[in-house]
Amino acid sequence: MKSLIILGSTGSIGTQSLDICRRDGYKVCGLVAGSNIELLEKQAREFKPSKVAVFNEEKAKELKIKLNDTDIKVLSGVDGVCEVASGEGEMVINAIVGIAGLRPTLAAIDACKTIALANKETLVTGGEIVNRKLKEKGVKLLPVDSEHSAIFQSLQGAPENSLIKILLTASGGPFFNKTRKDLENVTVKEALNHPNWSMGAKITIDSATLMNKGLEVIEAVHLFGVPADNIEVLVHRQSIIHSGVELSDGAVIAQLGTPDMKLPIAYALTYPERSETAFEKLDLFKVGTLTFEKPDTDTFRCLPLCIKAINEGGLAPTAVNGANEEAVRLFLDGKIKFLQIADLVEKALINVNNKKDFSVEDIFETDKLARQLVRNSI
Repeated sequence: MKSLIILGSTGSIGTQSLDICRRDGYKVCGLVAGSNIELLEKQAREFKPSKVAVFNEEKAKELKIKLNDTDIKVLSGVDGVCEVASGEGEMVINAIVGIAGLRPTLAAIDACKTIALANKETLVTGGEIVNRKLKEKGVKLLPVDSEHSAIFQSLQGAPENSLIKILLTASGGPFFNKTRKDLENVTVKEALNHPNWSMGAKITIDSATLMNKGLEVIEAVHLFGVPADNIEVLVHRQSIIHSGVELSDGAVIAQLGTPDMKLPIAYALTYPERSETAFEKLDLFKVGTLTFEKPDTDTFRCLPLCIKAINEGGLAPTAVNGANEEAVRLFLDGKIKFLQIADLVEKALINVNNKKDFSVEDIFETDKLARQLVRNSI
């Protein structure tokens, strides 16, 4: 029986991970949340981890009072989260949203935990540092994002150096086939209306702008060691093919399934075995038709901006990621329009100084500068 630490336990990936723990009997040793202490308290009482942590320090004080009748240790802030991430437990599922997931990933690697990664910003901003540390510690990192899990699954049994191209699928989000004029006055509610997936607000907006796909291109570069030019994005509206690979002999191998995150989560937990799942099975007769189209990179500019950032390298991906996180927050708060998100991402890419040789501190400083630039631009 694996023992798990779940970072971001109150979000979409975290709650689905706990569903699997209920079903399969995994031991939960640690839980982390941002500020949703009501749900975290319920989770803590059910799974009885030895430690929990809350990023928000005031909320952590409230939770400590709520859990005063238990033996559960309540920690707070980044240091508390990192203590949970490096504590008791064999595997860390990192489902924290945004760059806040980077330091806990590094702490977990230092503690020689297997990483099940659903926090793409860990690799977007710190991919080079993370990969060095994984090698140094001899630690496995298993992708949980549905697309990267699909690529990983498609490569099982493929000879070393046989990967020629990654086929990265995208749903196209709620605004597929819309023009820039159509998108001038879209509402937050419209942008959050994803056709296939149920996700948190930030990633759903990223899907609507295709920023999510751009971040996934950057993540795939670090995960699979291929240049961005060897990653082809295909808009696949049905979200049945989760991604695939083209190998040196011309064979194309892909992973198919219903749009359900429990499958990639379960695969990371049981790798290299496969669990007997109770998830909905794919019925190709019901699906009928699978379609593929090129993304509209003129309208959805975040995707090419991310590709430009990873081609520039260094801290450029951190700049676009930080600018996007801040811009999405402003859009959700009704302070900017939808199309301004890409404009602000581009502004950060152009104006935030890049460094090719950088530290973790440089990453967070660049993130801070990109966010400041966005706030000062409205």
